[in-house]
Amino acid sequence: MNIPNKKVLLKSLLFDGIGMLTIGIPVVGPFLDILWAPYAAKKMRELYPDKRGKIASILVFAEEILPFTDVVPTFTLMYLYMYIFKQKSTLRMQTIKV
Repeated sequence: MNIPNKKVLLKSLLFDGIGMLTIGIPVVGPFLDILWAPYAAKKMRELYPDKRGKIASILVFAEEILPFTDVVPTFTLMYLYMYIFKQKSTLRMQTIKV
């Protein structure tokens, strides 16, 4: 099985895991989200530097700053969108004249 851009996938899983860790820390966890949200947005922008990355960085910031939304794997969903779903939708049949 060929996985496109493995480094981006591993980073996405790592960043989602770090973002979800704050759920398990009572009282202090929500305050850590205040620090993590801008950093996560910056990392999203670095992983996906185009217009979609800019939109995704806003979404990941909102997801990390809002309470009880840490379970959403935003980085991994963005990876799936960019490298799996988007790639399949751009494949088109081409007629070759002989």
